[in-house]
Amino acid sequence: MSKLDRRNFLKKTSLTAAAFATATAFDSCTEQEQERPTGSQYMGDFAAPKLETVKIALIGVGARGSGHARDFASLEGTEIVAISDLYEDWAQRSADRCKEVGEGRHQHIKLYYGDENKWKQMLTETKPDAVIISTNWANHAPMAIEAMKQGAHAFVEVPLATTLDEMWAIVDTSEATGKHCMMMENVNYGRDELMFLNMCRQGLIGDILHGEASYIHELRFQMEEQERGTGSWRTHHYANRNGNLYPTHGLGPVAQYMNLARTDDTFGTLVSYSTPAMGRAKYAKENYAEDHKWNQLNYKGGDLNTSIIKTQLGRTVMVQWDETSPRPYSRLNLIQGTTGCLAGFPTRVALEGGVEGFTDNHHSWAQGQEALAALYERYDHPLYKKLNESTKNSGHGGMDGIMRYRIVESLRTGTPLDQNLYEGCFWSAVGPLSEKSVAEGGMPQAFPDFTRGGWKETKELRIVS
Repeated sequence: MSKLDRRNFLKKTSLTAAAFATATAFDSCTEQEQERPTGSQYMGDFAAPKLETVKIALIGVGARGSGHARDFASLEGTEIVAISDLYEDWAQRSADRCKEVGEGRHQHIKLYYGDENKWKQMLTETKPDAVIISTNWANHAPMAIEAMKQGAHAFVEVPLATTLDEMWAIVDTSEATGKHCMMMENVNYGRDELMFLNMCRQGLIGDILHGEASYIHELRFQMEEQERGTGSWRTHHYANRNGNLYPTHGLGPVAQYMNLARTDDTFGTLVSYSTPAMGRAKYAKENYAEDHKWNQLNYKGGDLNTSIIKTQLGRTVMVQWDETSPRPYSRLNLIQGTTGCLAGFPTRVALEGGVEGFTDNHHSWAQGQEALAALYERYDHPLYKKLNESTKNSGHGGMDGIMRYRIVESLRTGTPLDQNLYEGCFWSAVGPLSEKSVAEGGMPQAFPDFTRGGWKETKELRIVS
């Protein structure tokens, strides 16, 4: 926040004195609810010792993990030492691709397959520096924890974990072992997201008040993946859980615009509501035989979930999730300040006093091809300018490649990661907190303070070049 300190902001918002007292009580309560064990260290600004070459092992090389394998293998200063997957053909496919792109650096990749626990053998035998985890959600936490215990940094696909207990276990393990555990939120490296972060840091929209984030992505077709792939296990989550199951793609960037869990402000409480659960059952009935396994499920998860986060400063973030309804893709990606608004889908900007060359005031958006070209020219993030050409074919418009590059660069230079351990926990915590709120009729749920108060001293994310 550019002008207001935490206490003054609270006084200037609509929070009453009672609400301020509640926020203060919550602040102290969450710091005490989990004591940091003796000998453990806070990981907010943690920088690991430099690695000249990063020895990488991968667990899970299906649709997502195979892209990680190929792109990490292409980066200078990496060596792919092992790959583990349930299926031999997938493991071999990724090993072959790593060798193709690795310029001779990945000629001794050990393969582990055919058993649920082969990844444990891989960790003990190959001793990697970093482990990339791209498996079903239930395995994220146990694999990350074991990887850190075996001496490796853990890099985990989203969400970091599905329960608060798992998140605390990840925090405790990372702090005890001194190993990174980063949730790989690739959307934080999208062109527009990086540009909005740059614009927020420059103070163009004033003091930030509100954000809107979402993952609106119709994915019913994944139900065709019945033996292997995402749909084979994710469909059961839709059936058995009712809340926001996939919050981080939209929330991650907005949280970093707001500097949440880094010096200025942090997560406070959440309320959540879901619509009726109709779309998945309807789709199953229309597309599969009556006795098909998808028609034997009792779909409990609402088609669309809307959650609202209240921060400790009183700012708000709306987070929506819908992977079922027929509508165009959106992450919303809106951030509102006291002097302007940045919004996505489509990308557009409104500023008090107008956007030079395009609007006279805040009553209309600067948008469209010509306006966007000018905005990119003025405000593109240095990372995007530096890496766009080399990463544009890496997936999701280049955001995947920028993320992977930054992971390797941080490990090789011994500098903090762009996303710390606690951010992955806070963003992922929307899942279980929303489920609890929905089950309790929208009752507010308090975020645990995974940092144990350390967020107040954690530096804001730098605009790195």
